[in-house]
Amino acid sequence: MATAKKPAAKKAAPAKKAPAKKVAAKKVAAKKAPAKKAAAKKPAAKKAPAKKAAPAKKVAAKKPAAKKAAKPKAPAKKRVPNAAFMKPLTLSSALAAVVGAASMPRTEIVSKLWVYIKKNKLQDAVNKRMINADAKLREVFGKAQVSMFEMAGLIGKHVK
Repeated sequence: MATAKKPAAKKAAPAKKAPAKKVAAKKVAAKKAPAKKAAAKKPAAKKAPAKKAAPAKKVAAKKPAAKKAAKPKAPAKKRVPNAAFMKPLTLSSALAAVVGAASMPRTEIVSKLWVYIKKNKLQDAVNKRMINADAKLREVFGKAQVSMFEMAGLIGKHVK
């Protein structure tokens, strides 16, 4: 606690104006201080070669990894689609009129619907997420305008 009181006393002392000679001496000391710091940084530069040695270890660590890559790998298996997605579904007459088939997988139904929408320019000009239904799509969707996210749910009602 005694040390906490001493700095308060020191702060009160500089409040007096110092003579011009003391101010000049402080400026000279301030200019010399960076030179001392620069001298102190020179030994740090000597430590730099030690840092250069560290990357050499990393290179050595990468060489065994390259040897591991040289081992023959098993051939990559082709990706097999999930059978549930490829299962043909029976379509309602309204959906079959738009898509053009009596049965097909759900993935193809959605892609053919998008082909129909783009072909007939049924996407809303302002908001591309909205689809303006024509007479055929109105039977499927039950609305005049549907968002693209609702579309998949509405298709589910016409698929068995």
